[in-house]
Amino acid sequence: MKAYTIDINCDVGEGIGNEAELLPMISSCNIACGGHAGDVNTMTKVVRLAKENQVKVGAHPSYPDPENFGRISMDISSDVLITSIQNQMESFTSILKKEKVKMHHIKPHGALYNDIAKDASLAKIFLKSILNFKDIIFLYVPFNSVIENEALKQNFKIKNEAFGDRNYNEDLSLVSRKLPNAVLEKPEEVLPHLLSMVKEEQLKASDGSIIKVKADTYCIHGDTPSALQILTYLSKELPKHNIAIARG
Repeated sequence: MKAYTIDINCDVGEGIGNEAELLPMISSCNIACGGHAGDVNTMTKVVRLAKENQVKVGAHPSYPDPENFGRISMDISSDVLITSIQNQMESFTSILKKEKVKMHHIKPHGALYNDIAKDASLAKIFLKSILNFKDIIFLYVPFNSVIENEALKQNFKIKNEAFGDRNYNEDLSLVSRKLPNAVLEKPEEVLPHLLSMVKEEQLKASDGSIIKVKADTYCIHGDTPSALQILTYLSKELPKHNIAIARG
């Protein structure tokens, strides 16, 4: 049986306070840096926990919209968005420097992540905002997306991401969180979803169709209510399928 080693990431530092439980079971994390959630204290705390657990550290910038947790598209100017993202990155990198931790990746959050996956103009604006990090980080992006194509054109290093706890539409977009079937909350549902993506490079969309997907990293959202139960279950079950979680 073929053996696999995968990266599992979590969005953290978003006010849930479960990082001490989650980080020992994952291999990379995306830390909110003030756009939708997070401040100096939460960033520092999670960076230290990541360091202790040998978890790769990433920035999780978003639209500047804490009121809506960064989950609603914003009609703002490119200058305002660039300034906001750069300010978020500056806050985050200053903490990394203080804690002597290397940044591994950047993963945009929420509506910004979804918008740049399909809007070329916005994707270019986002890439402009993180241009200073181009040679030192990976960018986590959805498979076969606009941001993936644009990032590769500009010679960014990317890692394709897929979501272990989210349902997909047939066009590889995520099912809206407004719908009841958007999030997979039962560990027993997440496992086959993840196995299909890892071993077969495909998934079953919400309409029942089978679609191709390739991923280098798989996300379990830290704010999914059952995140801890999901990760505990995966830690126990994945080795039975010859799948290890990458560490260090």
